[in-house]
Amino acid sequence: MTSTIDPSVNHAIQSGDSCNSDLKQGPWFLDTPGMPDTYGPGASQSDPIPVHSPRQQVLPPKYQGLSDEELHQKIRDAKATLGDRVVILGHFYQRDEIIAHADFVGDSFQLARAAKTRPEAEAIVFCGVHFMAETADLLSSPEQAVILPNLAAGCSMADMADLDSVEDCWEQLTEIYGDEVLIPVTYMNSSAALKGFVGQHGGIVCTSSNARAVLEWAFERGQRVLFFPDQHLGRNTAKAMGIGLDQMPLWNPNKPLGGNTVEELENAKVLLWHGFCSVHKRFNVAQIEKARAEFPDVHVIVHPESPMEVVDAADSAGSTDFIVKAIQTAPAGSTFAIGTEINLVQRLAAQYPQHHIFCLDPVICPCSTMYRIHPGYLAWALEELVEGNIINQITVDAATADPARVALERMLSVVPLANGNTK
Repeated sequence: MTSTIDPSVNHAIQSGDSCNSDLKQGPWFLDTPGMPDTYGPGASQSDPIPVHSPRQQVLPPKYQGLSDEELHQKIRDAKATLGDRVVILGHFYQRDEIIAHADFVGDSFQLARAAKTRPEAEAIVFCGVHFMAETADLLSSPEQAVILPNLAAGCSMADMADLDSVEDCWEQLTEIYGDEVLIPVTYMNSSAALKGFVGQHGGIVCTSSNARAVLEWAFERGQRVLFFPDQHLGRNTAKAMGIGLDQMPLWNPNKPLGGNTVEELENAKVLLWHGFCSVHKRFNVAQIEKARAEFPDVHVIVHPESPMEVVDAADSAGSTDFIVKAIQTAPAGSTFAIGTEINLVQRLAAQYPQHHIFCLDPVICPCSTMYRIHPGYLAWALEELVEGNIINQITVDAATADPARVALERMLSVVPLANGNTK
């Protein structure tokens, strides 16, 4: 059985059932002065956005009315002119209209490392979100400029843990724990400031594919772990290691002691920050039950940012790279129900027609901020480079960058599980 899903989420939204009709509009309508600060339509549309979040200047009107083919031609022409001076990175969750022009496609860390293979590139255009561009800046050479085509492409999960709140949490916990060693672990989906924080405090960065190995590294060095910003990745990973749920209290930064008693904190082994991914929060057990009822031979595979009950009900769980490899190596005729961002799911359905592949969530609801990267912004960024202008450059200050690189280097020293976390 083959899938008939349109591989382009952008096109499917024009006629399909989406979580917000505003997805049909060009994202530049959100840049108009006077518009409220928001992540934009999509999975994160209801998440509160920090007041300091960057705003994107209005996309020049000449790019707003162009057809898809006109924009694609502008991008191709600019790339041809720039040659090796530019490298374009496309995250798995980007729309196909962007992936078509990417030199590398992958998850955030894969892309940041891929950029290092192009030292001759003067500019790295990161088609992803803000924290990813920051990581690319940390790992690239000082001579290279990292560009985010749309500055408003942030990440609601990453924004759920800010430096002031984490430092306040740290002070409260260290007062309670005294001489006992607390190791901070931040998910890759966090700001450079938080990566710098963990670097300064003996901590480490993790990805969804090496989270267990990182937690094991942390427990070799301390009695407890503070894990942020994604509670679900932390909980699912620690649970798979045999840590009880009663030893994983949730820290809400808006409540005294994170909403916990001193006794609960003293019993804790992994303290989970009150953060989540709004894309993966959409998946639920009822969707899995429906998929199994319709397709008895279905293999349900979800991302570990999904809630614990979803991961428990699935057949396997792992990083985006794990999901991709599971599809690549499956025997022809396999049926997959996948719990991750819709752009990746539909692209896999198009790339592997020998399988039946569909998203657990029947509503087309892409990552709000990934969707901000439209071909119009990419064409604009590239044509400005042709003219010798660097727009939307992302830089991390030295005081933050040095300890952040330490945390990343620690992560690189940890050997992850093969291909990601599985049940």
